[in-house]
Amino acid sequence: MKEPAVSADPTQVLAFETDCHIFSGCGFPAPGLHSFLFEPLWGDADSNLYFNKPMLLALLGSIVIVGFFWAAFRKPKVVPGKLQMVAETGYDFIRRGIVYETLGKREGEKYVPLVVSLFFFVWMMNLWSIIPVAQFPVTAIIAYPAVLAIIVYVLWVSLTFKRHGFVGAFKNFTGYDKSLGPVLPLAMLIEFFSNLLIRPFTHAVRLFANMFAGHTLLLLFTIASWYLLNGIGFAYAGVSFVMTIVMTAFELFIQALQAYVFVLLTCTYIQGALAKHH
Repeated sequence: MKEPAVSADPTQVLAFETDCHIFSGCGFPAPGLHSFLFEPLWGDADSNLYFNKPMLLALLGSIVIVGFFWAAFRKPKVVPGKLQMVAETGYDFIRRGIVYETLGKREGEKYVPLVVSLFFFVWMMNLWSIIPVAQFPVTAIIAYPAVLAIIVYVLWVSLTFKRHGFVGAFKNFTGYDKSLGPVLPLAMLIEFFSNLLIRPFTHAVRLFANMFAGHTLLLLFTIASWYLLNGIGFAYAGVSFVMTIVMTAFELFIQALQAYVFVLLTCTYIQGALAKHH
């Protein structure tokens, strides 16, 4: 049996060998955690000071987003051109469809730039999964969703204290409600841990888990399509290839949906910080 090809770094396993097929004597090189590990493009991984492919994609994605909106709005026109129209449509969708609907126009206007930036950044990081050559969703690495969730968390907590003061913030975090009677202490404890500890964790993991699973499925069907290209396996390879196309289309939907959900939850948290305690 052939072993999967391995690079100089033992943690880096290639996706598959070009001559590895179902009847050629090698086992199926299934994707795994090694599919999410990348050798440094610059620096040394042992020193924790390095620059790898996901970092490059995050940087390029940021440049693409800034460049797109700069090109669209650097010379805005009353009658917009095609690029300005696309940018305005995306911006207005987030502003009216998410921010205004959740926070209202008066309270929400100041948070529009943040929410729009978060949406397009997350969406771009997700989109790298299906872009040739890149073919990796940056948000499938937990560090990136975690940092974004922490930014939202810090904003939410600081707004809560600023709007309600210490006592009001404590009631907000714990869901204080005298009508609960004897179960109030238990309910407050659950709400406290849910809001201050679990909420930022689930905010990050929801995005990470969906992108991780989606990329794994795409890899699975892509590798299987190649692996089955041998003998009678050609028929199965065709089915696997069709599934690759279907999963790519489905992933396009999930990528946009997860960006939408991430900013919708962000607005919901901000709304909770600004709302009066019931």
